[in-house]
Amino acid sequence: MKKFFAAVLVLALSGAAMAADLSDLKYLNGELRVGMECAYAPNNWQETAKSETNIPIDNVPGAYAEGYDVQFAKIIADYLKLKPVIIKMDWDGLIEALNQGQIDVIIAGMMDTAERRQAINFSKPYHSTIYSVMLNKGSKFENATSIQDFKGASMLGQKDTALDTVIDQIEGVNHLAAVASVPDMIARLREGACDAIVINLENSKGYLASNPNFKLIVFEDGKGFKLPAVGSCVGIRKSDTALLELVNDALATVDQDKRDVMWETAVNIQPK
Repeated sequence: MKKFFAAVLVLALSGAAMAADLSDLKYLNGELRVGMECAYAPNNWQETAKSETNIPIDNVPGAYAEGYDVQFAKIIADYLKLKPVIIKMDWDGLIEALNQGQIDVIIAGMMDTAERRQAINFSKPYHSTIYSVMLNKGSKFENATSIQDFKGASMLGQKDTALDTVIDQIEGVNHLAAVASVPDMIARLREGACDAIVINLENSKGYLASNPNFKLIVFEDGKGFKLPAVGSCVGIRKSDTALLELVNDALATVDQDKRDVMWETAVNIQPK
């Protein structure tokens, strides 16, 4: 399956026309330092063996980053004629690291929200999302059809993300203190420390494959969460206006069909 990543990468880069001056990026010294968690499959995860599609994690010796975000990091870096360098970081430190110059961009499934936009700029979306709820089979909430059916449920999200803040849209919910990552959320649900977690619908296939006792609740239009933005964007410093323009140019070289293939490949090869 990983060969699909390599094939799509070639297709995305073939015939790409530069619409801005790359000389504006000389300050990057030939590298694009990309921040991500490496713990948010199928967007990004960590591996121990090198492959033709993953990238070494610069600050974790012997480890490699793989996933949908990683492939976009490669596409963007190649378009900019830079070497992609992956930096593994905690989610809640990504924006500060970007503004301090430790990384050049965030490619980590980050949503463009009004709050984050006060600190950094965002590219056009490279992936769209829908939120749903995951719980254990046999839960008293497993027949829910609306988010309001989770009144009284102890619900958990990820710190500093909309996966946490949207929980307050449920009247009477027991909004638990958020945890640091999606794997933390899944572990808490598996242990029975919460009734349900909020997850990205498009990520659910892998979660369900690894946790057969989980059940996914999908909501019809008007009965689910209202999201602050459509999906994942690249985070860029406010001062890096030329980089923002060029990143958007790079994203425009990848049409929706190619994005769909990339996503399905990531879902199929993510850790089980």
